[in-house]
Amino acid sequence: MFEHAPQHLLTVRDLLRFAVSRFEEAQLFYGHGTQNAYDEAAYLILHTLKLPVDRLEPFLDARLLPQEIHAVVDILRSRVETRKPAAYLTNEAWLGEYRFYVDERVIVPRSFISELLREQLQPWVEYPELVHTALDMCTGSGCLAILMAEAFPDASVDAVDLSPEALEVAQRNVDDYGLQERIELIQSDLYTQLAGRQYDLIISNPPYVNAPSMQELPPEYLAEPELALASGDDGLDAVREIIAAAPRFLTPHGLLIVEIGHNREELEAAFPELPFTWLETSGGDGFVFMLQMEQLVC
Repeated sequence: MFEHAPQHLLTVRDLLRFAVSRFEEAQLFYGHGTQNAYDEAAYLILHTLKLPVDRLEPFLDARLLPQEIHAVVDILRSRVETRKPAAYLTNEAWLGEYRFYVDERVIVPRSFISELLREQLQPWVEYPELVHTALDMCTGSGCLAILMAEAFPDASVDAVDLSPEALEVAQRNVDDYGLQERIELIQSDLYTQLAGRQYDLIISNPPYVNAPSMQELPPEYLAEPELALASGDDGLDAVREIIAAAPRFLTPHGLLIVEIGHNREELEAAFPELPFTWLETSGGDGFVFMLQMEQLVC
């Protein structure tokens, strides 16, 4: 069907209808920046045509050149046939107004922590200018490290990842935002290469998918690095290590903020002695926890 489509499609509206039909027919899975076939199709069409990705309506009835139609049909076909997330096809992902380069060396950025950073973690961080040292554990593309540097302009930020390939992507994004002097990228298995360092703030969006869920992931998620997703039988292997070692790396009034997916019940059962504070996000209050240094050493 894709090979014959360019002969019959003339406008953005035509392409949008065609794309939504094909995406629904293929039963694609979403969740990497869009939540449905319509939004995914609109994004891919606008991006490919070099149009603002947040302004569809003015262009719906625009007639396109043959080469433009072919380019759009090609990327729509790739989305259906490869089942790769759209972000891997366009090499970009967005967190709010921030654009990041991505490819298959990193997971597609998506984190509730990004919402909290927009508010400078208030009210938990009363004075943003007093955050002098910060750590982004499991940085991936570097997106949260960059958002931390933007939220806390007086902070030096360490961004850690086990994957050297992921750090190459992170370096590109750090360079794009001109933050080379403020963000240090470190290859490390969690804290192993951070001896002697202490932080006013540690954030992490670590791997947290449990073994049963890994077996059920749709192809779009299986296209992402397994290292950035899987975390043992219950999904808490990385989180356990992050919590256990955090007191050695936090300053006396430091904060630990970690995203854990749908594992709240399992986490509270694993650490019944810890008074987790669950932070409110657009997804609810069960996905991101906070612990203060004094709570970790009690």
